[in-house]
Order: sequence, then C-alpha cells, then structure tokens
Amino acid sequence: MMRLNLPPYPARVKEADGRRQIFDILRRKYVALTPEEWVRQHFIHYLIGYKGYPAALLANEVPLQVGEKRVRADSVLYDRQLQPRLIIEYKAPTIPLTQKVFDQITVYNLLLHVDYLIVSNGLETYICKMDYTNHTYRFLEMIPDYKNINNL
Repeated sequence: MMRLNLPPYPARVKEADGRRQIFDILRRKYVALTPEEWVRQHFIHYLIGYKGYPAALLANEVPLQVGEKRVRADSVLYDRQLQPRLIIEYKAPTIPLTQKVFDQITVYNLLLHVDYLIVSNGLETYICKMDYTNHTYRFLEMIPDYKNINNL
C-alpha cells in the first residue's frame, strides 16, 4: 500500500479467500483492504492516537438516506449526547480532492448538520468549520485536538 501523509501504525492485515483484509478497530472486524480503507484506518488511528478523539464516539460507514437513495458517510464523530459533530470523507490516495468530493460530503451534511467537514485522500487533507449563523464556512490549517473541538 502507498505511504501516506499520516503517521504509520501497526496495521493488522491478513489474507482471507485470496483477498487482503485490514482490521477496523471501530467496526471490530476485518474489512477489504482497498486504497480508500488504507486511508480510513490510518486517519482513524491518527485521530485517536494523536488528536485524542475517543474511539467510542467515532463510527465508520454510517448509513444515511438521501431521498430514495441509501448512502454511507465514511466516518462520523459524535458528541457525548450522540449528536453528529464531524463527517469525514475518504478517497484513495490516487483520487484528487475535487469539487465533486466536497459536493458529496455536503450532501451528507444536509442530513447531519455537523460543525466540521473533513476530506482526505491520505496525502492531502482539508477541514472546514461550518458557520450556520452566517451561512459560511472557513478552512482550518489543522485538525483540532478533540479537547479543543468545542472551542473553535
């Protein structure tokens, strides 16, 4: 797998039925090791290990319904009242982070109405803080530590 702009971690990878799998600590099971999953697992470990995000408040592959269409948000952070606060959309490292990616996460946010949106392909990462009062958003230079997430 490709080296990312995220800290390495001791990934648990195995082969089953001729396919590589990686252990997802949030779903507590092995899942297909795709380039996007490689990014997701590194990013989740980064949030937990370096930014202090509680694993118990993070979820992967969160099902959503947009009209008649069922979709899944890649990762969602909840607060202690189990209200969504942050959505993360991952792409494989070879996929550029275009307007289409931001449009996708914006659709999810119409349902979840979170404070933060993150898109990452493991090489580039963008985070923005929503300002619903003024109908704007601003990009942040770095992902805030969990303890500071309410203060921005």
